[in-house]
Amino acid sequence: MPPLSTALPLPPHIQPAERVVLFDGVCKLCNGWAQFLIRHDHERRFRLCSVQSAEGQAILRWFGLPTEHFDTMAYVEGAELFVRSTALLRILAQLPAPWRLLAGLRLIPRPLRDWAYDRIALNRYRLFGRYDSCLLPSADHARRFLHD
Repeated sequence: MPPLSTALPLPPHIQPAERVVLFDGVCKLCNGWAQFLIRHDHERRFRLCSVQSAEGQAILRWFGLPTEHFDTMAYVEGAELFVRSTALLRILAQLPAPWRLLAGLRLIPRPLRDWAYDRIALNRYRLFGRYDSCLLPSADHARRFLHD
């Protein structure tokens, strides 16, 4: 009898050990975050995916998250999902210094971190603006984005 696999099933479009950052593609703050990751993720640990893309929508559905109205960044490591401040801090911890030092904010209790995160997330369009449609990655950045 073949051994049973103990690995968790993976969300659609995600490979084992792949790290994917889901972000709101029309939000100017979120697009700035994606550009920040492209600029500072020298080891190319992260793939990016807009929640409005077909791939993003499939991943959201996989985890039972809303697909029409999404107020948080999501971060997927293989089969695990992280949201809100936990997602942000897990990503920062994998970036080079000085950015990884910000991951020390995880010492703040999660309810307090998430409260602060939510204040920004829920007001991001008013504070930072929005695009009429998702911006397409430039040709040199396209390989950083998750797509079929």
